[in-house]
Amino acid sequence: MSIDSEQITDPVAFHGEGPVWSTAWCADWGGLRCVDLLAGDVLAVDPTTGAVRRDHVGAVAAALRPRRTGGTVIALERGFMLVDPAGPDDPTGLISGTRRYLGDLWDVAAEVRMNEGGCDPDGHFYCGSMAYAETTGAGSLYRLSPDGTVSVELTDVTISNGLAWSPDGAQAYYVDSPTARVDVFDYDTERGLHGRRTLLTVPDGSGVPDGLTVDADGYLWVALWGGGAVHRYSPAGRLDGIVALPVPRVTACAFGGDRLDTLYITTSQRHTDLTRYPAAGAVFAAAAGVRGQPVLPFLG
Repeated sequence: MSIDSEQITDPVAFHGEGPVWSTAWCADWGGLRCVDLLAGDVLAVDPTTGAVRRDHVGAVAAALRPRRTGGTVIALERGFMLVDPAGPDDPTGLISGTRRYLGDLWDVAAEVRMNEGGCDPDGHFYCGSMAYAETTGAGSLYRLSPDGTVSVELTDVTISNGLAWSPDGAQAYYVDSPTARVDVFDYDTERGLHGRRTLLTVPDGSGVPDGLTVDADGYLWVALWGGGAVHRYSPAGRLDGIVALPVPRVTACAFGGDRLDTLYITTSQRHTDLTRYPAAGAVFAAAAGVRGQPVLPFLG
């Protein structure tokens, strides 16, 4: 199955990442958001007009999710920040509520930053890290609980990327990009992530797995860094469809729109010849033909 994509914004990000669609949990979220990760900015995207509003939150804006009670949780360079809902008189409704940083999880000398994350069915927010130099094994996967405590769920990670859950919440899919694999964990409330094993390996020449999402039928949509595409895989790991893009550095994807049937895709300008690929850094959309799952919120 081949699926066409459409560019819906100008090149708005040096390193676009982490698209999220949500209107269910708080009125100030505003539909589609993503990050310009290395600029430290959160972007609110109007998919109809391509207009983008931008708010700076730190040296790095790695990942974000809505909070169940309103507002946002954001992974910054070395830790997590909670943002309260915007006030009724706020002119932008973006990341303008009261911000509360929960503190550094490691020293700046480590030269490690947060990279990608998501929420589990029990309302914890995860984000994985990586070294700026992409040092093998220098990263970890962290879990922020609703009570504000942080635990380390994985170590010996190189470039922590996609993390998403199956529709029944019983499995989680995870990418450490240099392995070229998508791994699957079992998940339950008592034990959390456990039973890690390989679901699929992306073939050489197809790009490196980056961000991912899971649709309502349990199929995975995996962004391919350097591959100029998003691949759809069955829950058994079989390639089932390809969304082609006109740029090589495809970073992440998420379902959105009123029916959750549009796949929104972020891209990057990093390591890209912009004369050859002038659309790099834009946000794209594809009519997926299936519906996604509502985003899981953070309960803190």
